[in-house]
Amino acid sequence: MGVIMEINYNEEDRYYLAKKKVENIKGFYGNLTSFICVNILLIFINLYTTPNHLWFYWPLMWWGVGVVFHGLKVFEIFPVLGKGWEERKIKELMEKEEENKNKWQ
Repeated sequence: MGVIMEINYNEEDRYYLAKKKVENIKGFYGNLTSFICVNILLIFINLYTTPNHLWFYWPLMWWGVGVVFHGLKVFEIFPVLGKGWEERKIKELMEKEEENKNKWQ
C-alpha cells in the first residue's frame, strides 16, 4: 500500500483537469454568493416582520456549514475525500481487481 501511483498526464488531460477545477471553484463562488444574498434577505425579513423572534440564524448556520465544507473540498483543504484520498482509493480498488482476476486464473 505504500506505493504512490504516479500518473503522467498529457496536455489535453491537464487542460481537462484544470477546466474541471475552475468549474468547481466557480460553483463554490456561486454557492457563496447565493448564501450571502439570501441570508441578507432572510435577516431583513426576520428583523422587519418579527424582530422579537429571531429565526434567521438557523438557515445562516446550517447553510454556512455546507458552504464551509464545499470550500474545503473545492480548495482541497479537506483531508478526507480529497485528491490524495481519491488516488489511494483508485489504487486500492485496482489492486483488489487485479487480485480477484489472478485468483481465478
